[in-house]
Amino acid sequence: MTEQAKVPAIRFAGFTDPWEQRKLIMVAPLQRGFDLPAEKIIPGVYPVMMSNGIGAYHNEYKVKGPGVVTGRSGTIGNLQYVESAFWPHNTTLWVTKFYGNHPKFIYYLYEKIDLKRYKAGSGVPTLNRNDVHDTMVFFPASRKEQELISAVLTYLDDLITLHQRKYDKLVIFKKSMLEKMFPKDGESVPEIRFAGFTDPWEQRKLGEIADKVTEKNLDGNITEVLTNSAEYGVINQTEFFDHAVAKESNIAGYYVIAPGDFVYNPRISATAPVGPIRRNTLGIHGVMSPLYTVFRLTDAVDGTYLSHFFKTNGWHGFMKLEGNSGARSDRFSIGDATFFEMPIPVPSSSEQHAIGSFFSRLDDLITLHQRKLELLQDIKKSLLDKMFV
Repeated sequence: MTEQAKVPAIRFAGFTDPWEQRKLIMVAPLQRGFDLPAEKIIPGVYPVMMSNGIGAYHNEYKVKGPGVVTGRSGTIGNLQYVESAFWPHNTTLWVTKFYGNHPKFIYYLYEKIDLKRYKAGSGVPTLNRNDVHDTMVFFPASRKEQELISAVLTYLDDLITLHQRKYDKLVIFKKSMLEKMFPKDGESVPEIRFAGFTDPWEQRKLGEIADKVTEKNLDGNITEVLTNSAEYGVINQTEFFDHAVAKESNIAGYYVIAPGDFVYNPRISATAPVGPIRRNTLGIHGVMSPLYTVFRLTDAVDGTYLSHFFKTNGWHGFMKLEGNSGARSDRFSIGDATFFEMPIPVPSSSEQHAIGSFFSRLDDLITLHQRKLELLQDIKKSLLDKMFV
């Protein structure tokens, strides 16, 4: 390897010496943590570092901080930096010596290495320190350079944490407002309403405000195959599955879905216990498997309002009462006639619009913070690549 290759692509001004190369065991060796059964934990101030984070606080410590800990069994490669004295649990590995290197730099050096690639075992994954110790790593001999690199990455980590918290708070806030701004099962009005709205809500059957779409792609003109995901909503099938599931010869029997149409997917999951209903907001026509139920609004009900209603569990009670999981445990079963008997709470048009606009603006804000978070994470990943050899 040339001397030129022994320096990172991005470097602080004033540092020109090539980085040193050694086996990791000579830079920051790892050791297995210490046994501490749950029944022997005595509440205290010292964190017990487990493979997935702080598991408890104990009245004794084994290691003085700062320290670097990673998961050894179960959760592999989950790095943690600990400022204070701590007890590394036997499900972890911890850095025993820093050999004069900056501890936070070592933390980021291990993050750059990506310990997840060393995991072994088909059952409970484990990390063998001996597999890691032989890894050749580069590092600057200058502690000052290590500190500057650590400072930049720590600043980014702090920004990422800040935006993650903002994002998490908005998601929790939205979940709370969905529960409070739509009537709960068996109730006629929501807990929270906008000022000026006092009229009682009507209850309409889904079949009174929407028709099932039965138009099929018989001529095969539409080739955009869509699917309905509980997490992502209506999305291109290839984008969701990373490959085309439907064959061109089969999509003639698929239903045509227009912009604004709704889709019910009977596949159940932890986040969609009776299957999700999502709206086509892609702005395109597509085709949808006949396993799904596609319906289109016919009455003056705000589609945005209704799309947010279907993100609540206010319609789950009806589904559980009238349907069942059928022969397959992963698929909910309910007949079309019964499905369109589903009761839908309907306020005035102006209140529908107000509710729909509120949640759409909230979604935009959540998306904004999510994109900021993803951008910061991409910047950090790029810096890890370019500030290390």
